[in-house]
Amino acid sequence: MGIEALVVLIVVGLIAGWLAGQIMKGAGFGLVGNIIVGIVGAFIGTFVLGALGVSLGAGLIGSIISAVIGAVILLFIVGLVKR
Repeated sequence: MGIEALVVLIVVGLIAGWLAGQIMKGAGFGLVGNIIVGIVGAFIGTFVLGALGVSLGAGLIGSIISAVIGAVILLFIVGLVKR
């Protein structure tokens, strides 16, 4: 993995984590936590959407949308566990 791919991964994770925190109303975990939630969410979103046969494209916007969907799923599950 090159430095450019790592930077893109962190940027997508940051954006996705922040957006998921906004969607889930205050379920964010700070800057580093949101990056981690966004990166893990990207894996979850890619897996779930792939299992459903949904493709959002190969661009940056498709990656962000997929990561946001996965991050929202992750925050929802974390919210259930915290109860």
